[in-house]
Amino acid sequence: MNASANTSQQITDRFIHSACKRIAENKRVRRSLPIWGRLHVDRQLPFLCVYRKPGDNTDLGTGGLLLGEASYITATGNPRLQRSLSVLVKKIATLMVDTFGSFLVLEIWAGSEEDFPDCSLEYQPCFRITQRKNSTLTKTIGSLEQELLKVRVRKAMAAVECRKAVKTGPHSMPPLLSASDLRTIGCHTLGIEIRPIYRDRTTNTNFSVIHRTLHRGFAKALKKAFFVFTNEHTTHTPPHYTALGRRSVVKAVWSVDQKLADIGNQIDFLLQVTPINGQSAWAYFKRHRFQKVPQFLYRRLPINATLLKRRLFGVPIERIEDPTLGALFQEQQREMDRKLTMLSDIGTRRFLYGSLQMYGDISAALVTEAETILDRISPRTRDESPGKAVNAEQFAERATQEIEFFRTSYPQLKSTVKIVDDLTGLMVSNGNLLIGKTARIPASRVEALLHHEVGTHVLTYINGRAQPFQQLYVGLPAYDALQEGLAVLAEYLVGGMSRPRMRLLAARVVAVQQMINGASFIDVFREIDRTYDFEQRSAFTITMRVFRGGGLTKDAVYLQGLIKLLDYLAHGGDFDTLLVGKIAANHVPMIKELLWRKVLKAPPLRPRYLADSAAMKRLDRVRGGITALELTQRKHQ
Repeated sequence: MNASANTSQQITDRFIHSACKRIAENKRVRRSLPIWGRLHVDRQLPFLCVYRKPGDNTDLGTGGLLLGEASYITATGNPRLQRSLSVLVKKIATLMVDTFGSFLVLEIWAGSEEDFPDCSLEYQPCFRITQRKNSTLTKTIGSLEQELLKVRVRKAMAAVECRKAVKTGPHSMPPLLSASDLRTIGCHTLGIEIRPIYRDRTTNTNFSVIHRTLHRGFAKALKKAFFVFTNEHTTHTPPHYTALGRRSVVKAVWSVDQKLADIGNQIDFLLQVTPINGQSAWAYFKRHRFQKVPQFLYRRLPINATLLKRRLFGVPIERIEDPTLGALFQEQQREMDRKLTMLSDIGTRRFLYGSLQMYGDISAALVTEAETILDRISPRTRDESPGKAVNAEQFAERATQEIEFFRTSYPQLKSTVKIVDDLTGLMVSNGNLLIGKTARIPASRVEALLHHEVGTHVLTYINGRAQPFQQLYVGLPAYDALQEGLAVLAEYLVGGMSRPRMRLLAARVVAVQQMINGASFIDVFREIDRTYDFEQRSAFTITMRVFRGGGLTKDAVYLQGLIKLLDYLAHGGDFDTLLVGKIAANHVPMIKELLWRKVLKAPPLRPRYLADSAAMKRLDRVRGGITALELTQRKHQ
């Protein structure tokens, strides 16, 4: 009985041999350890993170700071396990030194409040980095210190102390590797003592929001330090620090992604908030000499928003270990919640408040830019000839040809073109292009709109579908601004950005701002019609779009997204990253990280204009720095 108990509290030689065999074959290892803990090695890597939990079980949350790392061990600090745990670490280190020429073991533990007397603020992050007295990790420690200093929790700046000692692990536990082991193997050790601001000292409960915030900053600091170590001390040369993150994704991630996608696919938000009686509403408004606001009708809501919310908040996002993906899924959950609330509030003032939450307020700088465009571009411009236009059937034929062109490169493509009765313009819904039956499109705008709708909205939907993460076709939170900015830029790149089009985008911003400020439907219509001299039908369409649902501020993001995109590209931003799926500007670093980690793959489709020399010259002009207004000037076209 005693022998059996001792065996259950040891990491067996068989376990160690099996784990090391898989690591030697560059295979993933993810196994539970005796008593408590886990060994997770994503692939062969020149570092290993370690956390040992004290025996009193009061150290809640510290081990969770390693979850999401590509190579780590969490284990009990039970004295009976320490010898076999050291053997496991030693075997992995020996194996990886043979592979990379060097290896780093980094151990973390939580200190007490008394260990950080200089940290007076309640939630101030504090770290103490410990290196051996003869350490040669100067650059690695410098990077670690620099990045840990960037960690912020509730605006409190981090404090970091560096010291040298004989032992780099917790005071109450034996070292994982002896000085003799380190010399024999040829590896290095570092220790990080952490002030546990994520834990209530009285109740021993976890502050989840603080823990997530600290985790994200801490994980980034570790990866950057590993990157410096790897490039300086090993034969491995990763292209970027994020390339040292996880490549394998656990089942919990795929499950959460699938459940959120299932819910997202039931929320066809833009289609639901677009009036189905635009034509008759215009006729009513005109018949009453623009003095009576028409009643707008909407599609029947095919979902029970309350029940769908119940499903949404039942998705177990808290199981996601990866801090990057966990933060993304939580953000997505919040935005889906807002959309469901807005769909329930269609036709009420509450809808506008939800729209402001989702799309944000309108900055004074954006309004000024819009007013400048309206002032500088004459309403009498003849860029678009009203006499030549294509009808819905003709445009549908051209759009189908465009989709078939993409299908030759990606046969899995399922997008279609549909002509519908209850729409007045163009819209992409679930990867399909919808065209209003009464739509008439100026011939000079056909190519531009094809690249706006098919070459951007349909293309990014398809590219998102091709990725393992389904959120990339559903649309990441707040993706609209970048998506619409990219679509408008596509119009310019194919030579189709007209002055009336730019005036239209600017007028939408002004209309949104006036609506937010309390102007009525008729007031906004008059302002667009009389002050800015738009045709009455165009002024009505702008106003209807802004007031749809009860007040939708989305139309301001076209110009806003374009301006931010121009700035992004002028500062060297990568264009192809924007095509991976439906993403927001703040997601670009995360997308790049997941591409470096090979969790995501290169998108299968690229817009046709990227193979056109004239379009590339225009893109070069954009990279050189150009304003939205300058896009309409002939010298830039």
